[in-house]
Amino acid sequence: MLLNKILLRIKDSCVIRKVYCFVAVASSLLNINFPLLAEVHLTAIIRHLSLGLKENLLNNHSSVYYMEEIIHQLEEEVKVLFHNESSGHDIYHLKRTLNIALTLQEKEGGDKLIIAVSAFLHDVHRIIQKETGKFCSPKDSVPKVKEILDKTNLTEEQKEKVLHCIEYHEEYNFSENGKTVNDIETLVLQDADNLDTIGAIGIGRTFSFEGANQVTMWIPEKPFDRETFDESEKDPSTVHHFYSKLLKLKDNMNTETAKKMADERHKFMELFLQEFFDEWNGKK
Repeated sequence: MLLNKILLRIKDSCVIRKVYCFVAVASSLLNINFPLLAEVHLTAIIRHLSLGLKENLLNNHSSVYYMEEIIHQLEEEVKVLFHNESSGHDIYHLKRTLNIALTLQEKEGGDKLIIAVSAFLHDVHRIIQKETGKFCSPKDSVPKVKEILDKTNLTEEQKEKVLHCIEYHEEYNFSENGKTVNDIETLVLQDADNLDTIGAIGIGRTFSFEGANQVTMWIPEKPFDRETFDESEKDPSTVHHFYSKLLKLKDNMNTETAKKMADERHKFMELFLQEFFDEWNGKK
């Protein structure tokens, strides 16, 4: 019987079951043969849902393809811009941050295109700082990032959203000003960037960055006395940077997905520091 075949195909659909009950009640009130009425209506509903599913799949595929096209447009210029960068803010950091951001977006939502492009361009200020020798905040890099975005097919509205994410991605709840934004795209970018700052990768990047900036590995005589964090201020040593920033990032995560990912990375850093101090003091 056609009705049974239809019901088998849609047995897991809550929406269809509700429609099915409605048709049953309607057929009873109108004294119409229920199986016949149900077959007609349910067949039409399935056809409609199938078309909608195909349309959604096409739209998703199209949006992913467009995102990949934009990233491809940016990649050559980013490679040139970051080719001399070796302090931990290189193109591989950008790609890892992009991948983490997309992982978070799958769970937490937000505009995938905006998140992806923001992640791929979030550290342009590091290049400006290296070239000028002066501190450069993300906000200071906005004009340069805008020049890059103007070479893509993004709309003006999309560009503004990307610039917003980049401008505010270095906010911390342990800094003097705290956090001031709450849009999901910026929060995801913050989490993605911070996740790549901790764990095994974070340890490697930290020693690489501090070494490139002539910061010594460890000065035992210097206390851990920074109450608030400021990107423009250097720590006395690389190990000090763990305590002023890295070990605080686990509790700085915005999304539930990032909090879970940060937990294991944080534990790894704690184990590393214990081993570091044991070796430094000759215990091992």
